[in-house]
Amino acid sequence: MKNKKLFKTLLVTALTASTILTGCGSGGGSSDATSKSSSGGSSGTVTLKLFSNLPDRKTGQGLVEQKLIDEYMEANKNVKIEVEALDEEAYKTKFKAYSMEGMPDVVSIWGQPAFLDEVVDAGVLAELDQSDYTDYKFVEGSLDGYTYDGKLYGLPRNTDVQCIFYNEKMFKDNNWEVPSTYDELIALAGKIKDAGIIPMAMDGGDGWPMAVYLSDVLYKLVGSDYQNVVSNAVKNGDFTDANIKKATELLKEAADAGLFQNGYDSQDYGTAMNLFTNGQAAMFYMGSWESSMALNPDIPDDVKNNIRAFTMPVVEGGKASATDILAWNGGGYAVSANSKVKDEAIKFFNFMYQPDKLSKYGWENNVGMSAQDQSEYMTGEETELMKQIVDILNNSTNVSGTPVNDCGPSAFKTSIESEIQGVSNGSSSVDGFLKAIGDACK
Repeated sequence: MKNKKLFKTLLVTALTASTILTGCGSGGGSSDATSKSSSGGSSGTVTLKLFSNLPDRKTGQGLVEQKLIDEYMEANKNVKIEVEALDEEAYKTKFKAYSMEGMPDVVSIWGQPAFLDEVVDAGVLAELDQSDYTDYKFVEGSLDGYTYDGKLYGLPRNTDVQCIFYNEKMFKDNNWEVPSTYDELIALAGKIKDAGIIPMAMDGGDGWPMAVYLSDVLYKLVGSDYQNVVSNAVKNGDFTDANIKKATELLKEAADAGLFQNGYDSQDYGTAMNLFTNGQAAMFYMGSWESSMALNPDIPDDVKNNIRAFTMPVVEGGKASATDILAWNGGGYAVSANSKVKDEAIKFFNFMYQPDKLSKYGWENNVGMSAQDQSEYMTGEETELMKQIVDILNNSTNVSGTPVNDCGPSAFKTSIESEIQGVSNGSSSVDGFLKAIGDACK
């Protein structure tokens, strides 16, 4: 990731503009992507299998993905697309099995070393023709994580910003202020608890959100040195750096102060989100991809209409400013190297990424920021939450890049995401945690 440059193309047009901007229309490339394939043999029927980490097909990114599948099948009557969708942890487990047994034709992937390096080495992903995407409006640097030894193996779907979502009405009703420092965040936790409300809903059971929290705090401590600190620790299998230790201690301080709900260390994504969207928690620690909460008809209006966001506040003595934020390119898609219908799979893949498809529909459905330029789809009619997240990006001075847990080999990722609950709840020591994750890199 190339710091701020990654996002600037997204933000050319101010969201406050009152005029509706002209979209890119049908585009010349879509006709190729929707042309009928002759790869189906004498019957002309082609079946594509899509393996997705988006089990919710009615809202958010799953809704967008399903819309694209339906459009493609409507335009290509000889193509049938079968979807297998699992939640993220189950998905990654089955992905490993598919790597040995035979991969579905189009799959969800992540453009981070912990995921991509090993699957590319295993030869399960097809190399893509980079020239196909010259006009696809990917923002500068967004393809870097999907490129290995100069070859492109996938495309990113998201630009992810780590957020602390909060209930603005609840804050106003209780005279709580959005914290500007980490100490203020911890103090706020006490005030919220005193009011009988959970301060922050945390998906601690899955491990990765807490590892991202650790990354967030570490970035506030070290600023622009973040990537060097992390890469050196992974390379040497040594996480005893004073700032990494301090970030771990600050995570534990938050848990000790009751910032997270009781049982956070065993509760999952859905549980944490429900605590927030049902009004039981004042805040929710998650990424910008959940901005679609502001449009979710299943969330009560008094919560849905009052969801706002801020980013990790500054840490005393830290090098990062309030506008230096944890952000990276997140999940995306790839094509199986051994697909028996690879030509059709790549046609569908390229169809999804036409700028007036995945990126446009994502914007219209409030599912967060794309890795492609979305500026022409901004109307000024977006939700207040989406406007706020774009403003966070627009005002950012630097961005972090990949969270710590995705910067090393898969054994390291597994270790940090399984060990972090123990260090946060005090059942293991800070030094023991740092040694364990360091050993996993060796």
